[in-house]
Amino acid sequence: MADDSPRRILVRFAPMIYGPTLLFAIGEGAVIPLIPIIASRLGADIAIAALVASALVVGQLCGNIPAGWAVARFGERITMGVAGVVALVATICLALAPTLLLFAAAVFVIGLCAAAFGLARHSFMTTRVPLSFRARALSLLGGTFRLGMFVGPFIAAVLLTVFGSESAAIWFFGVCLVATVLLVLLGPDPELALTKNGSDAAAPEPREDTGEPVTGSIPLPAAGAQRVGVFRTMWRHRDVLARLGLAAASLSALRSARQVMLPLWGVSIGLDAQTIALVVGISGAIDFALFYASGQVMDRFGRLWAALPAMVLMGAGFFALSITHDLTNASMWFAMFAAVLGVGNGLSSGILLTLGADVAPPTDPAPFLGSWRTLTDAGGATAPLLISGIAAVLSLSFAAGAMGVIGLLGALGFVRWVPRFVPRAK
Repeated sequence: MADDSPRRILVRFAPMIYGPTLLFAIGEGAVIPLIPIIASRLGADIAIAALVASALVVGQLCGNIPAGWAVARFGERITMGVAGVVALVATICLALAPTLLLFAAAVFVIGLCAAAFGLARHSFMTTRVPLSFRARALSLLGGTFRLGMFVGPFIAAVLLTVFGSESAAIWFFGVCLVATVLLVLLGPDPELALTKNGSDAAAPEPREDTGEPVTGSIPLPAAGAQRVGVFRTMWRHRDVLARLGLAAASLSALRSARQVMLPLWGVSIGLDAQTIALVVGISGAIDFALFYASGQVMDRFGRLWAALPAMVLMGAGFFALSITHDLTNASMWFAMFAAVLGVGNGLSSGILLTLGADVAPPTDPAPFLGSWRTLTDAGGATAPLLISGIAAVLSLSFAAGAMGVIGLLGALGFVRWVPRFVPRAK
């Protein structure tokens, strides 16, 4: 293979390609478990704390469309640099916020920037990585994100132990953002290197999922093709979206609920911030260890063999967690079922993007994938709001039980609709 081949350039520029994603994910992973805790100290009850935590996912959902415009208009490098600077300003506000409203607004802005980061990097990988190497490159990208989410909570636990304040983890996120912006703007540009070597991408193909409720960029239609609006596409393909799409949205909802529920549950049963961060980190470690297994299972045995165990495990995990709140050894059950949820989430890696690609029209997949992503992202954004509402009216235990119901209903949906809509491998 020539020294200037796309694969060798990817290896040579690995720090530039994967480094920004890793730095951003580590910092974000350190802060996410602490958002409900800080919100509660600013005066929020359990329901409001869940609402504040949901601002991150809602921000990611709202950021997809403007981030797509920015990447198309200015390129992925500038978009990532600007997003990093804006996220740094929001992080400073996060650390110094005197009111709950300003704190929630800062969380929302960080979600917007996270969407820009994810979309820009996925867009780069989609358009520049050759088909022969794309799957492995994107698998490494997904693993990089999971590694950051795994390491981040452990760093937060150490910082909390040393400094005794949640602000230490927030300032750590700020340091990660500074390093990210410097790496993106001052380092060599891998996009230019790949462009000079003629590494233009072919038609879009399925990509490795990161495992978070909000996915990456939407492939553009072929040159000269007319773009169909998202809402028109939803109506045209309403049959598959209303059935298999809702099952996929339930999976996205469980992923998002796991991120919000675990810190809230720890606060509710009286654990300190260090212990909560440690439990969330262990759950993330299990999730990270399984990120590649889902793709292997789907390729060898079919989509349902990954989707069904993931949904059953997460649904049963939420159900079981809901009855342990008032038990004497509630902290032990919390750690155990956090691990179960980590296994389920790890087994679900890649399912949403793979199923979307399987059922998309082969001649013009982009509008369908846009509506598919809109539906699944909405599922991820709705779950924290649902948890907040149920916790306010009833209790956090009822909210966990409701997530269990959604998980088991989603599992039944996959059993019913995957065999109907997803073509068998040839």
